[in-house]
Amino acid sequence: MTQKIKSKDFVIRFAGEGGQGLVTSADAMARAATGAGFYCQTFSTFPSQIMGGPASSQVRISTTPVLSNGDAVDVLVVLNQYAFDNHIQDLSENGVCIYNAQDCEPSGEGNYFGINADELAKESGNTRAANMVILGAVATLIDFKIESIENFVRERFSRGRDNDEEIISSNIVAIGLGVDVAKKSGFSVGSLDDPIPPDYEQIMITGNAALSLGSTSAGLDSYYGYPISPATTILIWMEQNLINKGKFVFQVASEIEAINNIVGAGFSGKKAMTATAGPGIALMSEGLGLAWMAEIPCVVVDIQRGGPATGLPTKSEQSDLFACMFPAHGDVRLPVLAPGSVEECFYVGELSVNWAERYQGPVMVMGEFSLAERSENIRKPDLSKVIDERRNSNTGTNGYKRYQSWEGELSPMPIPGGEVAYVANGSEHDEIGDTTHLPKHHIRLTERRFAKLGLLNDAPYEIENPDSDIAIMPWGSSKGVAREAYDKLTDKGEKISWVYSVALNPLPEEIIEQLKSKKLVIVPELNYQGQWSSILRMEGINAVSVTQYTGLPFKPTELSEKILEKIKEAGV
Repeated sequence: MTQKIKSKDFVIRFAGEGGQGLVTSADAMARAATGAGFYCQTFSTFPSQIMGGPASSQVRISTTPVLSNGDAVDVLVVLNQYAFDNHIQDLSENGVCIYNAQDCEPSGEGNYFGINADELAKESGNTRAANMVILGAVATLIDFKIESIENFVRERFSRGRDNDEEIISSNIVAIGLGVDVAKKSGFSVGSLDDPIPPDYEQIMITGNAALSLGSTSAGLDSYYGYPISPATTILIWMEQNLINKGKFVFQVASEIEAINNIVGAGFSGKKAMTATAGPGIALMSEGLGLAWMAEIPCVVVDIQRGGPATGLPTKSEQSDLFACMFPAHGDVRLPVLAPGSVEECFYVGELSVNWAERYQGPVMVMGEFSLAERSENIRKPDLSKVIDERRNSNTGTNGYKRYQSWEGELSPMPIPGGEVAYVANGSEHDEIGDTTHLPKHHIRLTERRFAKLGLLNDAPYEIENPDSDIAIMPWGSSKGVAREAYDKLTDKGEKISWVYSVALNPLPEEIIEQLKSKKLVIVPELNYQGQWSSILRMEGINAVSVTQYTGLPFKPTELSEKILEKIKEAGV
């Protein structure tokens, strides 16, 4: 029997095959825990096929806000032998594994015990309650209040149907059967400290849903999307929620159709968006170049996955930065926003559609698989404070100089159908949009297109301990785990600055000044080439990357060790 310990957080993983309800089990545990006042973050990894293939889903439950999916696993639930063989090494020192006694036979002795959840579910009177049996056993191992699981069941199945009470009762019986098995096993992982519930209202939401909610709250009018992992859930969310009068959602036949549709919608005066993954960005290159050249507002969301080609459709990577910041031929450098948490996804959704309107051009949003599918309990956004920013529109007469020289303010944008003729020209053009190849116009308008980026100066950023010679600067989805690694290092006495920006282009001036003052900037990122540090070096910043390209996120302890190695190598 393992020693019972008090802990501020536990990691619980469910592993088996796709289609076995692993995500459902982790989500149920997370929702029960958030209902009890804890903070939670889920993480899933699964193959691209609909059914079968190795998959896992986990939840980290904590008394404080969760920054990452953690290091080792405290409770491991495996549903077959393959899952046991490939996940048991991730078990923590005091961790316990529950295995499916029907499909798994571990050899030797260890911190594990079997459970026949399907048979116990039959005893409960509900053959579909096997996951509740397992949740009862898991809760017992971490000394989690069973009442919280039962409360979740009551809330989940109170749907106003005749058989609600029957389903609730059988699930509660199933939970109790799991509790009995776990108690008889003699194992205990420990006990969670008492929760400190937040003093604000929360919602449990995924990254993709939060981004969708943010953009629609800021007045998104049109969404065009092609189903592609891991962006499809944004399309589904929009189909279900962007339904009011004057709103339009359409499932297109290709990524090329998607980009052309949002350029057309932006041209006609609408706030327009699409979401895709790396393969779609490759197909959108020409359309993004047109939107940049003709100065048409639109938003493209890239939910990154492993690449290139089909690559790893359901795995995590941050390898599309070059493709998103410089997507078209010629001199192009698009605005890029990269949320680092589920909560930031909401505000980036809002900011992206407003940025597109303000500077009159395309905006890129860079998410990533694990962030898109992750659920977290976050502060409920105050929708009354969301801004619906609209472009300045011209209602003058013909001869209006839409593309006049840049003087710090952006000329209003005519809307087709009004009195002002408007040509959205993909060729280089003069002040009124007529095609020209004269060098003076190409020079003037190239400088104008880049100068407009200066209007995008309100993205949130973070700077801490600014006087250090060394800084950690993560981007996007690696923010949380980098912050956890940073906290570990500073707790040990390392003198390091924390620098972070939601906007990768344009970078806030304060961030640029801070980075250029450093002798070394360390960038954790999930790609092979060290893409963000490469771009920072273009700006004269001494940046190096800590890279990982396994298809999985960093682990905080491993990342902190790699950061320390970079510091020692640099001799700073």
